[in-house]
Amino acid sequence: MTTALYTHAACLQHDTGPGHPERIQRLGAVLQAVKGPEFSDVVWREAPLAEIAQIERVHDADYVRHALASVPEQGWVQLDGDTVMSPGSGEAALRAAGAVAAAVGAVVRGDFNNAFCAVRPPGHHAERDMAMGFCIFNNVAIGAAEARSVHGLSRVAVMDFDVHHGNGTQHMFDHDPGLFFASTHQMPLYPGTGAMGERGVGNIVNAPLPPGAGSEEFRAAMETVVLPAIESFRPELILISAGFDAHRRDPLAALEFESEDYHWATARLCALAESCCGGRVVSTLEGGYDLAALGESAAAHLAALCEA
Repeated sequence: MTTALYTHAACLQHDTGPGHPERIQRLGAVLQAVKGPEFSDVVWREAPLAEIAQIERVHDADYVRHALASVPEQGWVQLDGDTVMSPGSGEAALRAAGAVAAAVGAVVRGDFNNAFCAVRPPGHHAERDMAMGFCIFNNVAIGAAEARSVHGLSRVAVMDFDVHHGNGTQHMFDHDPGLFFASTHQMPLYPGTGAMGERGVGNIVNAPLPPGAGSEEFRAAMETVVLPAIESFRPELILISAGFDAHRRDPLAALEFESEDYHWATARLCALAESCCGGRVVSTLEGGYDLAALGESAAAHLAALCEA
């Protein structure tokens, strides 16, 4: 079977304004990096619009209405101090969420072995009732809910290696024993959550890393904490919040990952998925703000998916 890549041109119309780090060029860098001949077997799919009902499985209906009603006719509006909307942001947010839901369905059905959703805005900071940290809707949580509500899965795991802790995903999962969330992230750093003591109902595993930590510390955390915990959970699907901002060149944090670390981590997660859930893996783009490092890292990530 093959790897799918879900994306949509609308995600390039989410304009966050001058000087904003979550800018249009991020997705352009990712898409350019994955167009080489080594990715010729990747099947590109157009991300559909998410249905409101899919989003409301994880977000309060009042918040969903507020977010979509806030899309301006021109210029920009802010949903919070960091999260900006332009006239194209509503469709972009619906396509980003729709990509993950569609990719989950395709992988669970067996249409593809795995999938990468190259979309924006990102999602893992979005809480049930508010936007946060560049994120409007929590794309990976919407994908997990789709797997359970539509495709009959009972156990879904998310692994988040973005440099910032996925507070929104954790809070949406932490009282549901059928969902599992694991994260490596820098601490201290925005948003301030993600301590090791945050355990949910035994379904939350955080492996915070100090500033300056690099490949050795990340791989040790994966091997000794994250991967064994996911294996013990025995998921039927593994979702990846694929943020690439722990790279040593990223301007928003102080970890020292290399692009190769993302290939390694993705390969290890795919191997684990092969042993417990038929290789089912769906990833979605989160952070990454140095354009060159982002492109290299996303290409390394996709290469590992293709090799699985």
